[in-house]
Amino acid sequence: MNGNFPNAAPPFPETADIETSSDDYAARFSGPVGEWMLQAQERITLDLLGDATADSILDVGGGHGQLAVPLCRRGYKVTVLGSAESCRRRIRDIVDCGQCRFLVGNVVALPFADRSFDMALCFRLLTHCERWPALVSELCRVARRAVIADYPTSHSLNRIAPALFRAKKKLEGSTRAWRLFRCREVPNEFGRHGFRLSRRRAQFFLPMVLHRVLGNRAVSAAMEGACRRLGLTGLWGSPVIVRMVPM
Repeated sequence: MNGNFPNAAPPFPETADIETSSDDYAARFSGPVGEWMLQAQERITLDLLGDATADSILDVGGGHGQLAVPLCRRGYKVTVLGSAESCRRRIRDIVDCGQCRFLVGNVVALPFADRSFDMALCFRLLTHCERWPALVSELCRVARRAVIADYPTSHSLNRIAPALFRAKKKLEGSTRAWRLFRCREVPNEFGRHGFRLSRRRAQFFLPMVLHRVLGNRAVSAAMEGACRRLGLTGLWGSPVIVRMVPM
């Protein structure tokens, strides 16, 4: 029955990106505060991409459009892989006009040959992926020059995440459990596949849910600016965005 329904999820073992590509998930980044959060993510990612223009970028689980849209507008050649056809909906404008390519596939068994892309991106997925080591392995396999990914860390204020989970659920209506990674856990996994940490940037010092609760972009920007100047963000900020390169 599900096989005849066009938006049914394929029988892949990991499909967390179906949720992160939804309108409900996008609503968490609506309004001035959400826009400010996404601008911070975009700014750091562009910095980590470097000056050289990549000929091809694979955005695994990027149906949320948080990076595919701004990168395509800057002329990058982006392919988004999603776990279901429904993951195409939020990026359909750039797909329909030919700026971006979209494919349905298995995020832990990518349907591409080795070293098919200059770079691979993976945002909003590692933290929700039970088989995240397999995802890391596949990102390394298909990337020639670098992998850029984000994830939350346990050495930050995310340590109080269990206490914030109830407030987060009340604010967002629904939320899922997520994984916090130890400081070297993700880089060590990349190391198993021949990639080393090149650069690491933290996005925020204060928990993102706190900024959503405050609902004031100016106040949040001021607080985060102070934390960054004091060096707190660099030491204990989260989520972090890392650029991993071949050894």
